[in-house]
Amino acid sequence: MKTLFILLAQSVTGAVITIIALLLVAVVIGYFTAWFYAKSIYTPVIKGLEEDNSELKKQIAGLKEEIRNLNQKVDRLNEKIGNLEEEIAKRNSEIKQLTSAEK
Repeated sequence: MKTLFILLAQSVTGAVITIIALLLVAVVIGYFTAWFYAKSIYTPVIKGLEEDNSELKKQIAGLKEEIRNLNQKVDRLNEKIGNLEEEIAKRNSEIKQLTSAEK
């Protein structure tokens, strides 16, 4: 068994296997290092964005309520305009009747 390891260590194949193993270990170390770095950098940023998102959702809800109130106000004003237009039409017809009666 010792001779197998000695021959493997002295051969080109052994060197290639050792290099590939060391590269795989380096890849794993690099991946986890990058993951922890990104996690430490972007976690506060993500939390801040989530807070901003919740605040914006609250603002959207308030604006929707305001839009609903303004639409109701517009509807009431349109009803008033319609009533005033009817009153104007009545007054115009009264004016025509009075002017035709005077002639």
